[in-house]
Amino acid sequence: MKLLFAPLGIVSGRLSSITARRLTDRLWGVLDDARAPLPEQRSAPWPKLAAGLAIEGAVFAVVSGLADHAARRWFERLTGRWPGEDTGAAAEEA
Repeated sequence: MKLLFAPLGIVSGRLSSITARRLTDRLWGVLDDARAPLPEQRSAPWPKLAAGLAIEGAVFAVVSGLADHAARRWFERLTGRWPGEDTGAAAEEA
């Protein structure tokens, strides 16, 4: 099943990256008029850099996790099999 799910996982990952980047830019726009500083910028102030990276990391983790789970649910509806470990049923029985 992993081999069949791989193309869907790749597409889902790319789309979630694009979505996370756009959402991060919008969130940063609420906090500051300038773009978020990048680690490569010599003049990037530490507090702004840390805040920007924290927002970026949190948004990426949430968006990519939700996109991956949605892709797996969609795959399960199409094939009838869950791609990956299904620990939910085992945890409920224990």
